[in-house]
Amino acid sequence: MLVDIRPFKAIRYSKKAGSIIDLITQPYDKIDSLMQRSYYNKSIYNYCRLILPIENNKYEVAQKRIVEWMNNQILIKDKEPAIFVSRQEFQLGEKNCVRIGLIAAIYLYPYNENTVFPHEVTYKEPKTDRTKMLESLQKDLEPVFLIYSDPKKITINFFSRITQTPPLIDFKDSSGIKHTIWKISDFQSIEFVRDALKDKILVVADGHHRYESAIIYRDDRRKKEEWTKDSAYNFHMSYIVPVEEDGLVVLPTHRALKEFELTPTILNKLSEFFSLQIVDPTVESLDSFLKKNSQKHAFCVYNGTKAYGLLLKNETQASTIINNAKSKEAGLIDVIVLRDLVFKRVMGIGKLKMHQDILYAESIKVALEKVDSREAKLAFLVNPIDPKIVWRIAQNGWRLPEKSTDFYPKPYSGLTMMDISNGEKL
Repeated sequence: MLVDIRPFKAIRYSKKAGSIIDLITQPYDKIDSLMQRSYYNKSIYNYCRLILPIENNKYEVAQKRIVEWMNNQILIKDKEPAIFVSRQEFQLGEKNCVRIGLIAAIYLYPYNENTVFPHEVTYKEPKTDRTKMLESLQKDLEPVFLIYSDPKKITINFFSRITQTPPLIDFKDSSGIKHTIWKISDFQSIEFVRDALKDKILVVADGHHRYESAIIYRDDRRKKEEWTKDSAYNFHMSYIVPVEEDGLVVLPTHRALKEFELTPTILNKLSEFFSLQIVDPTVESLDSFLKKNSQKHAFCVYNGTKAYGLLLKNETQASTIINNAKSKEAGLIDVIVLRDLVFKRVMGIGKLKMHQDILYAESIKVALEKVDSREAKLAFLVNPIDPKIVWRIAQNGWRLPEKSTDFYPKPYSGLTMMDISNGEKL
């Protein structure tokens, strides 16, 4: 199945809306209640008021807002279809990183067509929410984040050439991330990109619920009306990045257990599978242990007073316990070892419910604080997964546990929007 990529007439903020820094947001699923209020205070036109309204009747409110903003030219739809090159420059520790990708409309392929692959499990409630938002607004408000392989650097070199030209949008956000967007509307360049990407396999890096919701919405629309392949709702606005990009970064997501303790019995059972060593319970020492053992299956656990470093002793033994006839690589992803060997086998824990049993932390500092504040009793710290491993295992139909990957930084919301309303064609 060939990948069908198309330009689209982007809906974007006009100068009338104010400073772009006051308008853009993190993706909707990264916005907590504190951020939501902060975004609302930044501007009456902040994008959070569309993707995650604070009001109870959020779908109706968002729909009324978008009509009003477009009527008042706060949002303006481009007259010509285009694709966009997006560059994000950011600091990661002492390292300066750059990630460049493409924003375009990509045809929606069900997973069983083996063109687009997921890598994480999804849940009904978020899909229901995003489907209702699509029904109400008939707009793709946020891109799905996809990755592909470009070993010959055909698209990478193309992006590099484009970034030498004057940009459409250029700013630095409050987190210090520099965002630059280039608009490409000439036929020759668009066809070059379409041809370069037509034989690619795509893996969802972020936005699984958005992608699956879009397919649900598309299938429902097809049942109700006449359609052609050019109908805009057959596509989704997407941000796609080569796995070869140096700036394609995945951060770890640490786990904190609310009600489970590190008893002498648990420690003894852990020692059957892991070499244990005492580590100073500081951010620096725990981070150092994980980084030093990044090529091994390594974890840290902290209980409020002590911390231990864990190194897997026997990969074959662990693989046999975990795998259920899958390949060794699939079973020996760290987050799967943690879930199936540590949580299930050693600690005897069944399914963990988010917020009720398990919390997630994006940094070691926050994970330790959750234990120190008694919000949780144990923190398990992990290394990040390599994006190339995500790329490989997804194509074999394996899905990782929730919160296994945190691609950083997220593509910001509010820079482009795609119209999928009645009669819209691509």
